[in-house]
Amino acid sequence: MKLVCLDLEGVLIPEIWMAVAEKTGVEGLRRTTRDEPDYDVLMNYRLGLLAEHDIRLPLIQEVIGTLSPLPGAKEFTAWLKSVSQVIILSDTFAQFAAPLMRQLDYPTLFCHELVVDPEGRITGYALRQNDQKRKAIEAFRSLNFETIASGDSYNDLSMIQSADHGILFRPSDAFAAEYPEFPVTREHAELRAEIEKHL
Repeated sequence: MKLVCLDLEGVLIPEIWMAVAEKTGVEGLRRTTRDEPDYDVLMNYRLGLLAEHDIRLPLIQEVIGTLSPLPGAKEFTAWLKSVSQVIILSDTFAQFAAPLMRQLDYPTLFCHELVVDPEGRITGYALRQNDQKRKAIEAFRSLNFETIASGDSYNDLSMIQSADHGILFRPSDAFAAEYPEFPVTREHAELRAEIEKHL
């Protein structure tokens, strides 16, 4: 049986932290896993900025409520669910993802949790487990799934490398150049075509 695992932000939905940066004017929140491969370093940097600027969860959720899936993502996800098992493996947080999952007709999502105080301040985060994307792929393969994985950034790399078939989606030129063994796709139609080769 085939199983497709996708990253969320940058593949199906816009980068949430970029949108928060636009809303708040805090330029440092534009930094993503494309810029910082160490997720803990990146998240602690973000938490520092949230505290410094008193940006709380309700404001972030308000921003998320204005977002829509990337063009073509909803149709792509609907097609994919019709031909394969699909799981979204994301380093986002449950408190962020719900409105966008609704717009994508609720694909299965594995992600993390934020630690939030009663006043809505984000004080920390709880990972599902370290390197959850790779470990999920390895677990699925141990269950005899043939896995196909796609993502756009450094935090997707171990997932893509561990899958039976890895595909890059809209990576930076530098990232794609570092890993030329993986096909590069730029649009959902191209990603669909690559996935179809393995179905």
